[in-house]
Amino acid sequence: MSSFLTTIGLRATSPLDTVPNFGPAFLAFHFIWAYGVLSSRTLKQWYGIDHQVSPREDLAKYGEAAVRDGKLTRKQLDMLKRNESAHANSVENYSLLVGSLLFASYAGVPSQIINAAGLSYTIARIIYGGVYIFVGTPKWSWTRGLVWWWGNLSCLTLLYQAGKRLSA
Repeated sequence: MSSFLTTIGLRATSPLDTVPNFGPAFLAFHFIWAYGVLSSRTLKQWYGIDHQVSPREDLAKYGEAAVRDGKLTRKQLDMLKRNESAHANSVENYSLLVGSLLFASYAGVPSQIINAAGLSYTIARIIYGGVYIFVGTPKWSWTRGLVWWWGNLSCLTLLYQAGKRLSA
């Protein structure tokens, strides 16, 4: 177990070793996650309603027509709308991650704390994206808010740690 923790940057191999800061890797992953993986264009292309001319208007302009014409079911259209919202939220939330990782790194927060918060944020955002896109019932969609706060608390923890070090 300790070699796994060492590999993911949560523990040093010995007391004299340093742990690498994986902040830049988390930033790269979340850029690709927000702008690539969660991009609504992928699913819209899959369902054949992606229009290169104005892709941000695809669902508003063509969504209802696709349901009427039988290209999409109502459930699929609703999922595509939630995908657009998940993508937008991930793009909006990216700046909080960038700021918290930069401040923590600049302030000299230990790499283990930075890596733990980055990993926590990553797990939360992956769950968040899945819940947002695939959960369409009010009974379970509330979990999205909990996971959203989990991710944000990971970043706020880094900002708090950075603030403590910069004020010392």
